[in-house]
Amino acid sequence: MDRPRARLSSVANSIRLLTSFSGEENELGITTLATRLRLAKSTVHRLAATLTSAGFLEQNSETGKYRLGVALFELGALVRRRMDVANEARPKLRELLEKTGETVQLGIVDHESVLYVYEMESRHAIRMAAAVGGRAPLHCTAVGKVLLAYQPTDYVKRVLGNGLKACTPKTVTRRDELLAMLEEVASREYAIDDEESEPGLRAVAAPVRNHTGVVIAALGVAAPVQRMTKKAMQDCVPSVMAAAQAVSARLGYEPRRGPVE
Repeated sequence: MDRPRARLSSVANSIRLLTSFSGEENELGITTLATRLRLAKSTVHRLAATLTSAGFLEQNSETGKYRLGVALFELGALVRRRMDVANEARPKLRELLEKTGETVQLGIVDHESVLYVYEMESRHAIRMAAAVGGRAPLHCTAVGKVLLAYQPTDYVKRVLGNGLKACTPKTVTRRDELLAMLEEVASREYAIDDEESEPGLRAVAAPVRNHTGVVIAALGVAAPVQRMTKKAMQDCVPSVMAAAQAVSARLGYEPRRGPVE
């Protein structure tokens, strides 16, 4: 028996079930769903029960019919937040690209890695490229280190517990050394990647905060070492931090000010 195919079929049927709902028909019964999906009522009932237990469906206790659940709203909100930060970052990323001449990128945490949600490539023939939707390690990229520095302790422990892969000879793979580095990143509010994720690549990144002050993304610049010398990398830091702060401001973040003397 082809078990993987059976599992994929169940997923496909679950997706078909969820997409059966619409604004005009926000509640549907098992009989209607079974007819539309051309599946046995018993099969649809099991699918509905599974989706309900996960919060993707809710059952009306009076009619017995089903409607879309809150879990879908929560997932949609996550997508919306990604879209919001990418949209708000776009003009500032373009300004940063024009100022530095190098590839700029915006990343978020997703499934214990960096997920790039927006990027603009340098016009130089030799340049760093990170495709939107691409992933990268958290522990050795500039964007990743910024994101990891502001995650809850339990999350950081989980990432470290999975092992720190050496992407280059310069990658930090010792747990205590990385934790100290993350403390420093959180303190100074920027991170660098000095050929730690890829030979011949240097990068700088800074945190982007939402209106509550929570770090939801990281914005960075990356370039080949031939152009981004160590001095150029440090010179790039103020521009990257200013861009990240400007995006944060567009998202409603207002830094706390000390008491007026």
